[in-house]
Amino acid sequence: MDKLKAFETFVAVATKGSLTAAARAEGVAPAIIGRRLDALEEHLGVKLLVRTTRRITLTHEGSAFLEDCQRLLSDVANAEASVSAGGVKASGHLRITAPAGFGRRHVAPLVPPFRELHPDVTISLNLSDRVVDLAAEGFDCAVRVGDMPDSSLVSVRMADNRRLCVATPAYLARRGTPQHPSELLQHTCLTLSSDASQTRGWAFQVPAENGTEVTHLRPGGPLDCSDGQVLHDWCLAGYGIAWRSTWEVEAEIRAGHLVAVLEDFAAPPNGIHVVFPQRKHLPLRVRLWIEHLKHHYNEPTFWQRPAA
Repeated sequence: MDKLKAFETFVAVATKGSLTAAARAEGVAPAIIGRRLDALEEHLGVKLLVRTTRRITLTHEGSAFLEDCQRLLSDVANAEASVSAGGVKASGHLRITAPAGFGRRHVAPLVPPFRELHPDVTISLNLSDRVVDLAAEGFDCAVRVGDMPDSSLVSVRMADNRRLCVATPAYLARRGTPQHPSELLQHTCLTLSSDASQTRGWAFQVPAENGTEVTHLRPGGPLDCSDGQVLHDWCLAGYGIAWRSTWEVEAEIRAGHLVAVLEDFAAPPNGIHVVFPQRKHLPLRVRLWIEHLKHHYNEPTFWQRPAA
């Protein structure tokens, strides 16, 4: 039995509603379609369709198997298109959302090159620190930074996101370099004031009875702001110590403008993810966009670029 052909036949019958219609579309006799279905049901050991003279209905097992077959056939078609010189071109409108700061630096610069590769795709990029409801607001996918809560969305981890305490050499020369997270209480710390961000404080990995454990501190200071870019700018100006992601400060650290402190206590990284709604068939434009991000995010030098 040709399994792929049997799957195609089953999907055709289930979606068209009759053996005759499926046979007509393929240009074969209805009896051939019937024999393929019989062989598939015998192979699986379950009844997929209830056939009467008037209509065809799916069994419970048939309904579940239909979704799997449709997804499988879509994957096969996409695989063939990706290696075919004259393959299917990505087209349509791609709607993407990402956090404002991360999106400006590490999503927006990748959009025009993607459009050059796929000129039949139009793109809308939404940058917002609000957690967007993808399905309700019509977005194809989102880039999100941090721990992913349980949800109905599919999440693909693209890269690690590490958080570090950083300060300028001038600030550390003036105030000293903290050797333990508890010493941050004696320093000027630049913190986010948003109730929706870093609610547990700055995370550190410290020694414990059974090895190490992650603990959270909520350092204070005379300056706080709800915008992470402002904290970054204040930190570069030498006003205090900030707790920032490596994607934001790695270039400045390499250039010597900032110095990482308390690295021995850095908490394990969380992730940079692409999330998208559960779908039977992921549009080719979305799949290619995810591959585009993965290609660039897997390059270490990508994260070392200075901010525009």
